[in-house]
Amino acid sequence: MIVAGDFRNGVTFELDEQIYQVVEFQHVKPGKGAAFVRTKLRNIVTGATVERTFNPSDKMPKAHIERKEMQYLYSDGDLFYFMDVETYEQLPVGKDKIGDALEFVKENVNVRILSHKGNIFGIEPPTFVELKVTETEPGYRGDTTTGATKPAVVETGASIKVPLFIDQGDTVRVDTRTGEYMERV
Repeated sequence: MIVAGDFRNGVTFELDEQIYQVVEFQHVKPGKGAAFVRTKLRNIVTGATVERTFNPSDKMPKAHIERKEMQYLYSDGDLFYFMDVETYEQLPVGKDKIGDALEFVKENVNVRILSHKGNIFGIEPPTFVELKVTETEPGYRGDTTTGATKPAVVETGASIKVPLFIDQGDTVRVDTRTGEYMERV
């Protein structure tokens, strides 16, 4: 059990037969009345966020989220195939459970499969990936506007914004959480 007064960012717990993760929390002690905990929660299955207040002494059962390292192999229609790096078992996962988590992930890259009580609900890609730029406009000599960007398509098919000096065929590092260009490799 976890007490609402002990909430921290990233804590997962069960509430109303759903699994929630604390995104933000704030302990409030008003001048009059009892203290309370104001939270912003994310349903880990649906991705929806809700705001809720709790009494600091409220208790909820803690949810155990299993994270398993697996290798992304390939996609076949609406199924994505992953291989357990220890047992070499292959696991098909539907597109509805993955969403756009694999937008910047190439084949044969290790990811974490997230599950609760054996039910897979998401994928955690690596934080940074290195991808080759397959399409972009050429940069123009002398165009040195500070912070100017142009659209580019990387080898996974995702579109990102890159600085003007990046050319087709360059390899760039991308932050998978935000989809932002980090640096040229």
